[in-house]
Amino acid sequence: MSDYKKTALVLGAGGFIGSHMVKRLRQEGYWVRGVDLKYPEFSSHQANEFVVGDLRDPYMVRRCIRYGGERGNFYAQIVDKFLEPFDEIYQFAADMGGAGFVFTGENDADIMHNSVSINLNVLEEQRKWNEITEQNKTKIFYSGSACMYPEHNQLDPNNPDCREESAYPADPDSEYGWEKLFSERLYLAYNRNHDIPVRIARYHNIFGPEGTWEGGREKAPAAICRKVAYLPESGGSIEVWGDGLQTRSFLFIDECIEATKRMMDSDFIGPVNIGSEEMVTINELVDTAARVSGKDVGKIHIDGPLGVRGRNSNNDLVREKLGWDYSQTLEEGIRITYNWIKKQIEVRA
Repeated sequence: MSDYKKTALVLGAGGFIGSHMVKRLRQEGYWVRGVDLKYPEFSSHQANEFVVGDLRDPYMVRRCIRYGGERGNFYAQIVDKFLEPFDEIYQFAADMGGAGFVFTGENDADIMHNSVSINLNVLEEQRKWNEITEQNKTKIFYSGSACMYPEHNQLDPNNPDCREESAYPADPDSEYGWEKLFSERLYLAYNRNHDIPVRIARYHNIFGPEGTWEGGREKAPAAICRKVAYLPESGGSIEVWGDGLQTRSFLFIDECIEATKRMMDSDFIGPVNIGSEEMVTINELVDTAARVSGKDVGKIHIDGPLGVRGRNSNNDLVREKLGWDYSQTLEEGIRITYNWIKKQIEVRA
């Protein structure tokens, strides 16, 4: 262990944000165990050890949170007295996706059951492990979502209210949002009742390379970049759900990782927004992708799942508590993301 700065367990390490966090932690000299149902799709994992496992299973979670260090690996049978607590746990694992997955209503039961099961397992197994080891040093970061904000505060696309204190009275517009709100409260309850150190963020539309870009679970930036990339160089038109006047803000993955790490290194529990305040309409998002592609892109507006009319991060609290703010423009992030998606398409051709 002397060769490593700290130890970390990254849950959801095969996914978009989790795989990027593993890379960041390894760069900082951590020993990292990653866990997910699958390996990262677009790159090799960078974890010291990667466990393919189902975090809905309490026994799997129990084994994952008990760090064996260099005495052996996850698959070895190591008695408890040789195991140690992790310094940090990053909990990104969830059943989630973009509007086409979250807002149809067809996946509500799975979203709520799967994500809540994982969070209950993580907290309860860590509580038990703290009792056995007679310590509570392990900090747990929980990746919440801006989807937990009340629908009634996001009806005006030009003036949505997503201040942290606006969360109550609660009224999320989806079961995904309700699950995120419940899990957020779950982490706070385990902090109060069992003294488990937690950090809670509310992410606002994270995007970038190596994220899902097709198949129905992709989010708006990836979906639009994909549609534009498939157009011929002469241009054409793409389908846009709704009138395109709904507003959102989007945060590039590198900035999300930086803010998350700052929060874990701080004494601030949260919850706090991690997002960009550069609010755009979906039509403007299409125009941004068109500019970076160099193509003439028209819009065909069709019916589709939309979510709230307006959502934008409010970063007053994160600036105050963490000294962090976004610095990259949306266009810079879209350019990187578009070029990456274009390359994925070209590789297939």
